[in-house]
Amino acid sequence: MTAHDIRDHVLDGPHGALRVRVYSPGLPSGHGLVWAHGGGFAGGDVDMPEADAVARAFVDHGIAVVSVDYALAPVTTAWAARLDADERDGVHYPVPHDELVAAFRWAVSSEISSGSWAIGGASAGGNLATGAALRLAHEGGVVPALAVLAYPTLQAVQAAPDRELRSLLDADPAADVFPPDFVRGMYENYLGGDPAQADVYAVPGTAEPAALASFPPTIMVNDETDELRVSGEAFARSLTAAGVEVAVAVEPGTTHGHLNRPEEAAFAATIDRFAARILQLP
Repeated sequence: MTAHDIRDHVLDGPHGALRVRVYSPGLPSGHGLVWAHGGGFAGGDVDMPEADAVARAFVDHGIAVVSVDYALAPVTTAWAARLDADERDGVHYPVPHDELVAAFRWAVSSEISSGSWAIGGASAGGNLATGAALRLAHEGGVVPALAVLAYPTLQAVQAAPDRELRSLLDADPAADVFPPDFVRGMYENYLGGDPAQADVYAVPGTAEPAALASFPPTIMVNDETDELRVSGEAFARSLTAAGVEVAVAVEPGTTHGHLNRPEEAAFAATIDRFAARILQLP
């Protein structure tokens, strides 16, 4: 296998130092992807499989990756138990959102890759990537050529699962981890306030079709037994109503976070699906 180059860079970010990890392929295709891991806005890092294994898999396809070590929301006493993490201070929106926007602009101005740049992420990282793509589209300048979303959370208050999804969740209680109170609490922790007062860049699933007209083409893969699928599919419908090209798939047999489990066959299947679409870009 051709050797790849992996290096950390510390950028002069909008809120202080911002670390990104750059994965450069030995045989570059000319395409690039700015990527954000998940973790409920308050957990995760660039060493977790959903960041590192994902980036290594993309780089094997010749796609350069800039993995963003964005600042995390606080872990309060209540969230420490739910996230299996120690309590600590943290930041609120718009800090990580601003960092994704800044990382994308840095990537496209760099010499890391000569062709088109996509932006993407998993779970909460999918939210950050979506909000950043929407802001970049609204502000003009260089806009992502594609949004690459893995089981994103895009609504703080989402509709109830349909009968089919509810049945899957009831049959697998260990996968039923995103009830409404948990999701709303996750957003309140990230935002530091009421999600109803948040803008569309913080909760992009609330954007009306008129606000999405300039959003980039999108590919989304959701987990089959995952209540967050509701928000992803709702956002896809809004994109379709806005006339945006969107391809949505459900990875069979999966529960939330399968890109954090590289040993599962679904990991490679999703990466291959995403990579094939990225490689179609100019």
